[in-house]
Amino acid sequence: MSFVAVADSAEATRRLGERLASVLRAGDLLILTGGLGAGKTTFAQGLGAGMSVRGDITSPTFVIARVHPSLVGGPALVHVDAYRLGGVAELDDLDLDTSLDDAVTVVEWGEDLAEGLAEDRLEISLIRPRSTDPGPNPDVRQLRFSPVGARWTDSRLDEVLA
Repeated sequence: MSFVAVADSAEATRRLGERLASVLRAGDLLILTGGLGAGKTTFAQGLGAGMSVRGDITSPTFVIARVHPSLVGGPALVHVDAYRLGGVAELDDLDLDTSLDDAVTVVEWGEDLAEGLAEDRLEISLIRPRSTDPGPNPDVRQLRFSPVGARWTDSRLDEVLA
């Protein structure tokens, strides 16, 4: 069952990431999808803040993957940008499976690539209105959280993200 949250600003998107961070644990895989400018990295910044990790969370497009160690003894955040990857084989070359059990792994642009990394995962789609859609606030984003697997069955995402 999916849960939808609405963020009306970049800061609200970050806050959703911070709130989700409160229930994350080592071994969690998050797959973020959405168009350019949808807020994937902004959401990841909130995750990093909520997890208290070292370093600024920026788009890892050119380095492809960054590891942000915890400052408080929690799991590291592995932040991956699969935008430039040519397929599953290139994702496999990153050896993410070596850190999956010990870290929270977030894969931007991971749809149809990263699902094979773990049976349990949280798929998060960030949707922003098309520029032709009427509306007073162009910063509004809809975030759809789709849990996959037993890990997320009783996660109470609706309570955490409400």
